[in-house]
Parts: sequence; structure tokens; C-alpha cells
Amino acid sequence: MLMTKRKPASVGEILSEEFMEPMGLTQGALAEAMGVQRKHVNELCNERRAVTAPTALILARVFGNSPDFLAECATAQRSVGSDAQSP
Repeated sequence: MLMTKRKPASVGEILSEEFMEPMGLTQGALAEAMGVQRKHVNELCNERRAVTAPTALILARVFGNSPDFLAECATAQRSVGSDAQSP
């Protein structure tokens, strides 16, 4: 496997750029489709809230993909952050 120094895209970046923008969704529209407050979606997009298992399930239902997709993205992001902090 080829190792790079590039950090993986954040969940918020993937959510915004790969899902919401192409579909023309606003944070409010996504929140309504998810059945959560707009603040919840805003915090996900701005990386102030982690993707939990229930949130991953809801996003999978809304976007029609696997719940593992965003959960794995979040795990990759966390592992890179912890590698940068270790001596």
C-alpha cells in the first residue's frame, strides 16, 4: 500500500462536497430529511460533531449508501490525528 503524507478528507468535507453540493441540498434540507435539528448538520459539516453510529445510519438512509462509509472516514480521520500527536 502506498503511504502518503496527505491527510484524509474530513467527514464534514465529504458530507458537504460529495453529497450536499451535488444534490443541491442545504443544511436545513438535510436536517429535515434526517429528522434532526439544523444545528446537528451544521456541526457535522464544520467538524464540531463526530459521526456516531446512529448518525451514520441516518445518513446512510438519506443518501442510500452504507453506514460504514462515513464511519470509516471518521475513523481514518481520527487515526491520522492521533498519529500526529504521538511522539
